[in-house]
Amino acid sequence: MKPQIRILLYSILFFLYLTSTPLILSLGEKLKTDPYITLGCGFAVFNLIYAFLALKWKPLLNILFAVAIATLSLFLALKFTNLHLLINYDPYQVKTAIFANAVFSIIFWEIVYQVKIRI
Repeated sequence: MKPQIRILLYSILFFLYLTSTPLILSLGEKLKTDPYITLGCGFAVFNLIYAFLALKWKPLLNILFAVAIATLSLFLALKFTNLHLLINYDPYQVKTAIFANAVFSIIFWEIVYQVKIRI
């Protein structure tokens, strides 16, 4: 896959993460579930779509990587917000968590892609 196409796909994924987070959280409030579980499942769906469109591995590997990346990036985003690095710009650390989650997800997808093309 050309770098321009990857950058376009990552940009779309980043935009989806940013715009869909409030929708996923409101869905979680209506379903009365834990917000972290709701966000994890919502982001896993986006990662599944990306995996099947971009990686095109076997379906089981796509599912495993999508769920693992969604879980790991959400966990690392929460740990990143606990550092309180941007407390002056984002006092409640919500935007920081959303941006960190999107960036970690894209970084992990690029790592998986680079491993895929090397094998």
